[in-house]
Amino acid sequence: MPVIDANGCPIHVEIEGREDAPVLMLSNSLGTDLHMWDDQAPAFLKHFRLLRYDRRGHGKSGVTKGPYTMEQLGRDVLAILDALKIKKANWCGLSMGGMVGQWLGANAPERFEKLILSNTTSYYADKGPWNDRLKMLREKGDLRAIAGGTMERWFTKTFRDGNPKAIARLTEMFVATPFEGYIACAEAVRDMDHRALLPKIKSPTLVIAGRHDPATTVELGENLRDNIPGAKMAVIDAAHIANVEQPKVYTDTVLNFLRA
Repeated sequence: MPVIDANGCPIHVEIEGREDAPVLMLSNSLGTDLHMWDDQAPAFLKHFRLLRYDRRGHGKSGVTKGPYTMEQLGRDVLAILDALKIKKANWCGLSMGGMVGQWLGANAPERFEKLILSNTTSYYADKGPWNDRLKMLREKGDLRAIAGGTMERWFTKTFRDGNPKAIARLTEMFVATPFEGYIACAEAVRDMDHRALLPKIKSPTLVIAGRHDPATTVELGENLRDNIPGAKMAVIDAAHIANVEQPKVYTDTVLNFLRA
């Protein structure tokens, strides 16, 4: 699969499916790689040419000096589309992927057909938890220090108890994230303020929220819906990584919106 130079950073990209199909680009959460979407890929490929990538600082992509910004990460996406000669795509981004999607929807509306902003927010009023997390990480020097707490935010207790293999897979994915890449992206999330961008998003938009999500609550999702013109909203019975906790419901929710 191609490695694309996006503004000086090598970005690992995987694209598959019929060349004549509409493109669906997927964007991962902080601390995951493009395999976060493995449960969705087979169903999505029946209808779309599927474009997945590892964000700067994650997976098999390069790690440039941080901190990063949402604009920088959004411009990486545009560089990927340009390199692949894709004029227009649909977007589905979860958590940090939804944050990048907000920037793209407001600043590159001509490149996106429909947007799905999942388990995400436009702004964190309280920077304290992010500063505390970053401080502890810098002291420990290892993502394993927060892996357990991260899984508790990402998934409900019922799911964690009943799906040890899934938890092990996501934990392994999380701790494999390049340390400096995680820090630089976390700083971008902490410092993001997309509130003024939301009214500028013109593409048809679906907001997905997890009913039990402590990181990006239903209320934060409702705020997105209420400030993006014409946006719709779906609530899924899951915590933060809703596509892994409820793979079929999530897949059906996305496809029903994109194919409407």
